[in-house]
Amino acid sequence: MKKEKMFSEYEDNWETSMGAIFPGEKVVLRGKDVLKELKDYRWVEYLLFGITGRESPRLARLIEGMWLICTSFPDPRLWNNRVAALSATARSTGVLGSAGALAVSEATIYGLKPIQGVSDFLYRTSEKIAKGQCLEDVVKSEVKKYRGIYGYGRPVADKDERIGPLLEFAKSMGAGEGPYTKLAFDVDNYLGSSRLRYRINASGVVAGLLADEGLTPKELYHIATLTFTAGVIPCYIDALEKPEGTFFPLRISRVNYEGTAVSRVWGQ
Repeated sequence: MKKEKMFSEYEDNWETSMGAIFPGEKVVLRGKDVLKELKDYRWVEYLLFGITGRESPRLARLIEGMWLICTSFPDPRLWNNRVAALSATARSTGVLGSAGALAVSEATIYGLKPIQGVSDFLYRTSEKIAKGQCLEDVVKSEVKKYRGIYGYGRPVADKDERIGPLLEFAKSMGAGEGPYTKLAFDVDNYLGSSRLRYRINASGVVAGLLADEGLTPKELYHIATLTFTAGVIPCYIDALEKPEGTFFPLRISRVNYEGTAVSRVWGQ
């Protein structure tokens, strides 16, 4: 009966303080008239307000710069861009290709999970240090439990070429000197001198910078949801100009088949 009552309360009824459209009249987001009060916002300002309720042109510009410097790279070899390029040579639509690329951006090693994970790590580590634990013990415990730390280490190259430009841009925006950014690099210094030799990557720097701006791990996750799209769409457009089915084809002779079934002969 409890579930029946719960569902009956929501039948044809959705109460929200987030927003609504009033056709022919107005659009409201978080109590503000979009067409009157928010019409001069930049798009990322609007996104930031929708996610957090905060109004900050400076923070929106900082986030926008992070997107460009860190994630929107038009290389079809990148795992999410690959989905978009493959969909183009399969002659799927741009929306489907981009949506597929966005879906796989929520990966474990790359993308949204590490971005949220390292933010959570920095918040938890800061709390533990404030309670008297030393950084070394916290980091060792994290590595032992999870076999690594989000935001540190990079499978392709040890050096992350994005960090220098990212910090330069952040400092031009009055960021980069806060306690979470410092903590992120303290962890980097420890891991870099340990047997693991992990170094901080761009997601670790972003997490520190935006923790200093007061964004929670979940808010950072939502902010980063569309961060790859400016790199995804060019890959789709580029691949669409290539012959159908030509995105990284693999000849059968390169496949090491060890099964017992009779090999399929294509065309028969």
